[in-house]
Amino acid sequence: MSERGSLSRLSRRSLLAGLTGAAGAALLLPRGSAGRPQARRLVAAVPDPVQEIHLAGTDGWVSMPPNSPAIAPFWPDSLAPTGSNLYVFGFRDVTGMNAVDVTAQRGKAQISAPMLTFDQETDIKITLSNLGLAQRPDLVDGHTVHWHGFRNAIPLFDGVPELSIAVPIGRDFTYFYRPHDPGTYMYHCHFEDVEHVQMGMTGMLFVRPVQNKGTSSLPAGKYAYNCGDGSSRYDREFAFMMTEIWAEAHYRDAHIQVSDWTDYKPTFFALNGRAYPDTMASNGDPNSAAAGRLRYQPISSLVTCNSGDRVLLRLANLGYQDHVMTVDGIDLTVIGKDAALLRGRDGSSEYTVTNTVEIGPGESRDVLFTAPAPGTYLLYDRDYLALTNGSGSGYGGQMTEIRVSPSGTLPAQTGPNA
Repeated sequence: MSERGSLSRLSRRSLLAGLTGAAGAALLLPRGSAGRPQARRLVAAVPDPVQEIHLAGTDGWVSMPPNSPAIAPFWPDSLAPTGSNLYVFGFRDVTGMNAVDVTAQRGKAQISAPMLTFDQETDIKITLSNLGLAQRPDLVDGHTVHWHGFRNAIPLFDGVPELSIAVPIGRDFTYFYRPHDPGTYMYHCHFEDVEHVQMGMTGMLFVRPVQNKGTSSLPAGKYAYNCGDGSSRYDREFAFMMTEIWAEAHYRDAHIQVSDWTDYKPTFFALNGRAYPDTMASNGDPNSAAAGRLRYQPISSLVTCNSGDRVLLRLANLGYQDHVMTVDGIDLTVIGKDAALLRGRDGSSEYTVTNTVEIGPGESRDVLFTAPAPGTYLLYDRDYLALTNGSGSGYGGQMTEIRVSPSGTLPAQTGPNA
């Protein structure tokens, strides 16, 4: 048999899976070449056996709390359309859209990016389309998707442009992953990463453990990790992408100027792309104008639960400073760090009970608590500046509420942050 004939019998998936063990095929394609079922959502997920997501990278405008003190000329930005005040880059979930609709998302960036949730040991394909920048057509920046802290990707799919591929404007690239390790991860653009991360190209990503399907000793349910003893079980989960926003850098990008990053001084501190009190607004629909001022910041940070619920908090920091989150009156149990269950080599628990959790830049934490008596509890950053908007008076920044209802009041949760 000829060499050509032998290769024709190998599927692309089996060939690449055999070479890498953790990654499969990638395609650099014209935009809109792959059709997918219609699905527009805050948490992007599709059923087994293969999970496929389509993201688009572009720029746009969002809104920080408008009653914050002005910082002339940087904020509010004079170029911003009505209802907005800050220029950003970001990702959008365009899964299921046709080529025309995907192209129409140019200039409609979302912060934070859609939360992605996948199952352990499942083939995953993420297609990234680079739509270019509506406000800055002079910039020809590429974009990538980098799974921060992910241990299974080969360089081709790692998203670091020096070692893999940066997606140029007008093109698509499909990443392939097969995650072996459950936990809380992050993803971000790694092209000009200091700038693109600051501008908003950040999101959260969860890998669900196979234990969710049940084992010989544990029933099927919701678990953060394959813990074996059920100690990572939860009833509800809420995720928080922690970032800082330096309004001066965003202004300079919009006005064709260069930032000196050694002058870095955050203006706003955000949870899921919002600053308090916007953090407590309900989830929105980025595809609907009816979502109003927070249309392109659609992910709520409000925690709602019933007394007695086991609640999982997924905390991730893609800012440049340490953040210390605390809750007064509730014990927090830290069970995971950087997508790893806190267990010793002998399997002994290394969980930590506290009311204050420190998260450094690029780190994540998985935290459980049992909801106490009904009431309202504050979840906030202990840093005073991180609790202000533009250093103004009153509460702001990285703060939200945990609202506990009487047992049995709220129905079962339909997804993260729901």
